[in-house]
Amino acid sequence: MEKKRFVPRSFLIEVLVLAGIFTLVQYLIVSGWLNEYYQINLSSMCINIILAVSLNLINGFTGQLSLGHAGFMAVGAYAAVVVTTIYSQPFILGLLAACLAAGLAGLIIGVPTLRLKGDYLAIATLGFGEIIRVILQNIDFIGGPAGILGIPRYSTWPWLFGLTIFTIVIIVNLINSSYGRAIISVREDEVASELMGINTTNYKVLAFVIGALFAGLAGALYAHYFYIIKPATFNFLKSFDILVMVVLGGLGSTTGAVIAAIFVTMLTAALQTFPAIRMVLYAVTLVVVMVYRPQGLMGNKEWGRRTWGRIWGEKNEPLADK
Repeated sequence: MEKKRFVPRSFLIEVLVLAGIFTLVQYLIVSGWLNEYYQINLSSMCINIILAVSLNLINGFTGQLSLGHAGFMAVGAYAAVVVTTIYSQPFILGLLAACLAAGLAGLIIGVPTLRLKGDYLAIATLGFGEIIRVILQNIDFIGGPAGILGIPRYSTWPWLFGLTIFTIVIIVNLINSSYGRAIISVREDEVASELMGINTTNYKVLAFVIGALFAGLAGALYAHYFYIIKPATFNFLKSFDILVMVVLGGLGSTTGAVIAAIFVTMLTAALQTFPAIRMVLYAVTLVVVMVYRPQGLMGNKEWGRRTWGRIWGEKNEPLADK
């Protein structure tokens, strides 16, 4: 009789792969093999992955079109900087403040707007994102349009890598829980979900708040890596960048969001001297994806423990049947 493993082999493989990636990159940074240019792109990848995965929770899994993600990122960035730079508190408190402030902003915006649907919801979230940016421009305490300079660089590779993995793990486990199944049911058929007794508004607000919370976390990491933040950084184009990652990767695929975030970051770095061409390429990419592969690169498929399990011959039953 075969003994049941307490820890699946596929899980151990995932942990070893992640540990290997972290150790290798950390060694390359410490030894000087990775110069500042590559470190900036690596950090941008981690931040973009957090943004794409969190927006995918709202747009992909919940089926609500939000165009205000950059606004929540701005709230988190400014909240963290106020705590760490102005009030000289530890970085961990800045991260917590960023998450709480962005989550609260998501709740305030989500409760009235998530009763809307389709284009109306997109316009409302876009408007709220711009409102946040304009409000930040008119607060002298945080620098107004000039923003805040001289932010200490606390966002090191361990923080970036650890919080990226943390974000992915939390959202994947949320989707695989009973709450996640309720959230997905809202996307599939909102009317049928309501008839089954699911409070669709509550679950939409829940997904919106969690997505905003992690966008605030990404904003805090961004602010403490690039030394400076200003309201103009968090405009509609930033929300559009994140939306491109989600659509390109596949609505409803966390793996797709990660892959697309890495790809878009590399494309942006390659075209940083041609910003106009970059926006044209984004638009062309969206058109091509919508015409030839509207489900995105991964569709709603995932690469995870079950995939490793199939490779190593482990028998993994569907989560819903357990």
